Amino acid sequence: MKTMQDLIKAAQLLKPKTLVVAAANDQPVLEAVHMARKAGIIQAVLVGDKKAIQATLSQLKIPQSDVQIIDVADETQACEEAVKLVHKHSGHILMKGFVDTSVILRAALNRDYGLRTPNRLSHVSVLEIPKYHKIVLMSDGGMNIDPDVDTKQEIIENGLEIAYALGIKKPNVACIAAVEKINPKMQATLDAEELVSRYRNGRIKGCAVGGPFGFDNAINKEAALHKGVTDPMAGNVDFLLMPSIESGNIFYKSMMFLAGAKSASIIAGAKKPIVLTSRADATEDKFYSIALACLVADKQ
Repeated sequence: MKTMQDLIKAAQLLKPKTLVVAAANDQPVLEAVHMARKAGIIQAVLVGDKKAIQATLSQLKIPQSDVQIIDVADETQACEEAVKLVHKHSGHILMKGFVDTSVILRAALNRDYGLRTPNRLSHVSVLEIPKYHKIVLMSDGGMNIDPDVDTKQEIIENGLEIAYALGIKKPNVACIAAVEKINPKMQATLDAEELVSRYRNGRIKGCAVGGPFGFDNAINKEAALHKGVTDPMAGNVDFLLMPSIESGNIFYKSMMFLAGAKSASIIAGAKKPIVLTSRADATEDKFYSIALACLVADKQ
């Protein structure tokens, strides 16, 4: 896939998925849900304060007949009810509405009715960047603060599930650092060296892992050649593994606000995909995130 429109078209080929929105009284979220509904990729269940949701739908001129509303006024209880619906297979996708991230994740990780698996949760973004020739995955800019090498392997494995759903059969995973040479004083380069070793020894499968890469030589072949980087994936990576949440978050926001990128983001590692976007994300990017979740849910 090269663009977000390719992602939408792929989702439209699938049977519509049931999207459950927790604390759904959020105008940008409801606009994105409406876009997804019009595209024919979802059916929507909105959990939250019914009167407030109805008022917002009316304000947006969205027909209430397009959605199912479950009246739960308390936001914590709304998150719990939404998670229970997905847990009971009454929904394929969970989405955060107007509620703190900690509240919905606490419900999602409940041991009795949640979406917990043995896997670590991680935040995966799919980006369409104007000057790059295809969509690219990036993780983790939103969940794991300072991942060690074992956590980074789990982040890779979670990201592979997303890549496969996008039709990328053997993703090129680039371990990003500030420099492309091993430096004992820079942990990101040591982690990259270890992850490449694990890939070569068969401990990481279903992809190719390279690094350490500076960001420039990961995404630009000429920059790689100029610096003597000969890894064949240079300039053609599918998945950027960031060294920390700071670098991932700054990269993401730089692409969105300065480079005109489009994005789709979900939480991976749970039983079902969780759409958990930033309040600063555009409505269109929330829509793209729903479409991405549809592709992932179809493979689970």
